[in-house]
Amino acid sequence: MTTTFTDYVAQKDAQNTIQLNVTKYALMLCDALQQNYQRQYPNGRNYSYALISGRKYHKVMQCVDGQTESVHAFIDKKTGEVYKPASVKAPAKGVRFDLRLIEQREWLLKNADWAGSYLYVR
Repeated sequence: MTTTFTDYVAQKDAQNTIQLNVTKYALMLCDALQQNYQRQYPNGRNYSYALISGRKYHKVMQCVDGQTESVHAFIDKKTGEVYKPASVKAPAKGVRFDLRLIEQREWLLKNADWAGSYLYVR
């Protein structure tokens, strides 16, 4: 089977669409984490969440007073798989969630807490 240029372009468009959606869902996770923290601690510290993109992963960073403090989660840029961090530089083994799957994404956005307990394997 030969691949035509049109097929190649369509495949690249689909990959780009997936990657854009993964970035959008990762930003939605940052917003959900921020809202969860503000609900639990309305007068607490100035916590926020930022998305920092690396070569392979988006890092969801926990920030205090505008300064990055720790890695909250890793999200694979191509697949949308969410990982718990093993260190500042690498995710732990084992996919926790897949942002491409509607059911998992909705559960994640509804139940994500600022401390990261939703990332532990049960």
